[in-house]
Order: sequence, then C-alpha cells, then structure tokens
Amino acid sequence: MSAVLPPLQLLSGAREGAGKRALVTGIAGFTGRYVAQELALAGYEVFGTSTPGGTLPANVIGVDLLDRDGLAAAVREIAPDVVVHLAAIAFVAHSDVEQIYRVNVVGTRNLLEALAQAPKQPAAVLVASSANIYGNTDVPVIHEEVPAAPANDYAVSKLAMEYMARLWMDKLPIVMVRPFNYTGVGQADNFLLPKIVSHFRRKEARIELGNLHVWRDFSDVRMVAAAYRHLLAAAPGGSAAQRVFNVSSGTAYSLGEVLDMMADIAGYRIDVHVNPAFVRANEVERLTGDNRRLQAVVGPIAPPPLAATLRWMYEA
Repeated sequence: MSAVLPPLQLLSGAREGAGKRALVTGIAGFTGRYVAQELALAGYEVFGTSTPGGTLPANVIGVDLLDRDGLAAAVREIAPDVVVHLAAIAFVAHSDVEQIYRVNVVGTRNLLEALAQAPKQPAAVLVASSANIYGNTDVPVIHEEVPAAPANDYAVSKLAMEYMARLWMDKLPIVMVRPFNYTGVGQADNFLLPKIVSHFRRKEARIELGNLHVWRDFSDVRMVAAAYRHLLAAAPGGSAAQRVFNVSSGTAYSLGEVLDMMADIAGYRIDVHVNPAFVRANEVERLTGDNRRLQAVVGPIAPPPLAATLRWMYEA
C-alpha cells in the first residue's frame, strides 16, 4: 500500500490491541488494507480472509463467504478477539444483482453463524453496512433514526443484511456502521473521486461523468479506519438501534465543488461531459451524515478537508 500516511488518531494512541487477535474480512480490499494497518499499529495481531486464489500472505486465509464450512473453519483457526466485517459487493452499479444479495446477506449470515458457534467468542464484531440505505430523504443531515428508503439493489441488500444481523445481536456483540462516501489512495478508478483524480493526474482534457447534480459527504479512508478501531475498543452496548453508527464527516460537497478543488490542485480545468450511460436510475441526490452518535463514543472527529485528501491522492 504505497504512499500511506500515518493513520489519523481520534483518541490517545494507547495500544489497546496488545495481546489480542483481529479478524478483518475483505482484508485485501481498499478499506481492509487501511483497517488492517490501523489495527496493527494499535497492537493487534491482524488476520484476514480474502477471495480464494493466488498466493496469499501467511496471515490471510482464502475462503469464500458463501462457503459455510470453510468460513467456520477459518474462524476457529483464527479465534479472533475482535472482528471487522468488510467483505462485500461494494460497487453500487455491480452488474450481477444476484451476487450482490448472496454475498452481502447470505455471506454475512454465514460469518455471524460461524462466530456465534466458535469456541472463543469475540469481544466486538463490527459489521459494515452503508449510508446508501437512507436513499433520497428530505432530512438535510441524516441521523441514524432517519427511516431507510433504499433506492437500488446494493442499498436493499445492505438493509436486508442489517435486519438479518439483528437476529444475532443477542448472541454476538455486534456494532453496525453506516459509512457515507469515503476515498483515498488505492481506491479503484470505477469509483467517482478516484476516476476524477486519475483524469487530472494524466492531464486529460475531458472527462465523462454521470449525474452532476449530486452532493456527497466524503470522508478520508484513514479517518474511517480509525473510527472503526475505536468502536471496536469501546464495544458499545444497548439496544440494536443504539448499536448503529453513521461514519461521516458531516459535510457534503457537490460534484462541481470537487472538480473546482481538483482544478486548483492540478492547475487546469477539465472539460466535463455528461454520458447518459453513466447516469444511474434512482440516483440518490444528497447524502450528508450526522456523526454525533459516533463522536459520543469515540471522541471528537476532525476529518481532513476534502481538498487535502484529494491532494494526497493526486500526489501519491
């Protein structure tokens, strides 16, 4: 993971993970790599699961989430003290809708079943949902009690996963997170901000985008990873509803503002064209997250300005 800056610290840097094992599903993915680094720096011995195939590091087990027996065996072998479940189909426009539901719902159930039946019970299980479950809402800043109104299959799969996970909350110390958009070095170019940054890095004269009238709450992936670590350390209890946390910066930016920031960073303006093929049906217009519940648990959050994250990505 090249050009990774030191992880952001939300609280004092105590090594709360000393002598403990952490399991990160999807450890080889964009978010997984940053979460693994954050946990390792906190003193955890970090293990992970990844899609089978190829040569994997010694601390990573290749297993499919839909392989119940293989997943159960991996959980018994690792015997984690804490778990971060990131493995999922995370791209909203993923073409295989059936796979979205199978991986995000059935795969998550297989993991929770394996953890509940394991000889060693984890102290905290963080499950990543998505702010996409809120859909289009008239609430200007979205808090955790805003009714869900998913507008695409990805969001429906994540909401279904949340309801399924509630069936396990009396057996496992589950914490549910709903991250809003976030980005950073290493995110694939099929996501919006990396696509824009890569065009500017290549000095492209023009770029084709979809719906320009969208506002998103963009966070830095390093802040997200730090928030996850502190939630694991806190292992907040309470009702199922009280164990759901938005992870967000609290500020939304329009696509035009992002393009202006990149123009300032790169020193030129790019010619923007709307490609109808990139315009999603049922596009969520605005997503801005209320992160007060998260801050009440992990302490004050001071996310870097989006322009600083974009510059980090541009210069990496």
